[in-house]
Amino acid sequence: QLQLVESGGGLVQPGGSLRLSCVASGFSLANSAIGWFRQAPGKEREGVSCINSRDGPRVYADSVKGRFTISRDNAKNEMYLEMNSLTPEDTGVYYCATDRKKETDLLLRIGRCRPGDYDNWGQGTQVTVSS
Repeated sequence: QLQLVESGGGLVQPGGSLRLSCVASGFSLANSAIGWFRQAPGKEREGVSCINSRDGPRVYADSVKGRFTISRDNAKNEMYLEMNSLTPEDTGVYYCATDRKKETDLLLRIGRCRPGDYDNWGQGTQVTVSS
C-alpha cells in the first residue's frame, strides 16, 4: 500500500523556521517526482516546490524562492521541506506528493509543479505563522 506521512508542522512566529518531513512506504521515492504543496483557507491548493525523479533542478513558487529548500533522501525514503523567514502568508496545510508518470518528470524540466500532475498524496500537516 502506497503511503506518505507528513510531520513537522506547527505554530511559528513570523521570521521563524520549520522543517517538514515526509516518509514514504510501500514504494521507492527514488523513481518518483516529488513535490510539496499547500492550501490556505479559502484558496486552491498550490505548488510550493518539486523535484523530478532524477533529482534535477528544483522548481519553486516565486513566493518561496530563497526561503524554502526541498530535498530528498532516497536511502531513507524521505523528503523534506526546509522553510525559513516564514510569513503569515505561508500559513496553510502542507502536503507532500509523488508521481511516477514520465509526463510529470518532463513537465518539471520546464518548471511545472502543479497538484493535478501528482497521484499519491499525504494527509497534510498544518503550518501556522502568527505572532
